[in-house]
Amino acid sequence: MSKISRFTSKAVSLAKNAVGGRGEAAAPEGGGGFADYAVVSLHCLRIYLEKSYREALDLLSEMPQIVAEIGLDPGDLPHHSTLVKAFDRFEMKIWRVLLRLSAQLHDTADHAAMDATFFDRETASKHYCRRTNYRVQTLKTTALVDTKTQAVLDVHCTTEKRHDTQIGWQLALRNAGEIASLAADKGYDWQRLREKLRKEDVRPLIKHREFRPIDCAHNARIDGSLYGQRALSETVFSTIKRTLGHAVRARAWYREFREIVLMCAVYNIKRAVKP
Repeated sequence: MSKISRFTSKAVSLAKNAVGGRGEAAAPEGGGGFADYAVVSLHCLRIYLEKSYREALDLLSEMPQIVAEIGLDPGDLPHHSTLVKAFDRFEMKIWRVLLRLSAQLHDTADHAAMDATFFDRETASKHYCRRTNYRVQTLKTTALVDTKTQAVLDVHCTTEKRHDTQIGWQLALRNAGEIASLAADKGYDWQRLREKLRKEDVRPLIKHREFRPIDCAHNARIDGSLYGQRALSETVFSTIKRTLGHAVRARAWYREFREIVLMCAVYNIKRAVKP
């Protein structure tokens, strides 16, 4: 079985669990629409192939075996506008459930790392930018990564100028029951964040900025091997950008957020089916 075939099979299985459509036919019947799991699977393949909507569907029309994994024939593939509308229709919670399920494919540990990066927003025409007030050119993305398997556990996206500590607490709180320790660089240095993490039984591995001797003492007590694993989050971002793209294709901010979450889910699935 080829790598893309293994990926598609796993993506379809997770999509069915995410949308709850196990017994539904993938192709439209009697004037109905495509099954939700089929549309979600096609979006996963679009990201996997790193193509636009039109290009991805064009390639899939020449891959009958891959399309059959979803339950479709090449002639059943939807128009690209159908996929666009479906991506707008599905709420973020669907993609977050898919991300959560994809992370569960990995035998994760209880130590996580957190870091942020920027994804480019696809270059738009000057006319479009003026008409829609499209000024922010990058998308700040913060990921919570399992250091054992390098799987993405959770992700946060924003176009606003929010401090890393606020985003870090939001991510950590959502996943406090699944991690025992959290490593992050000095950009997350905030005593209240450490206190909040400890209240959730999460050990903070965040170095202090060294202004006083006591700061140096606190840093000396940090487990160096665990703290050093924070760099794995940068490795994950590098892999995603090299294999799935460094920019998002959507225009609206909420679709861009969904696309980032979907990219992380696809990354997790690719790692899980890697031989």
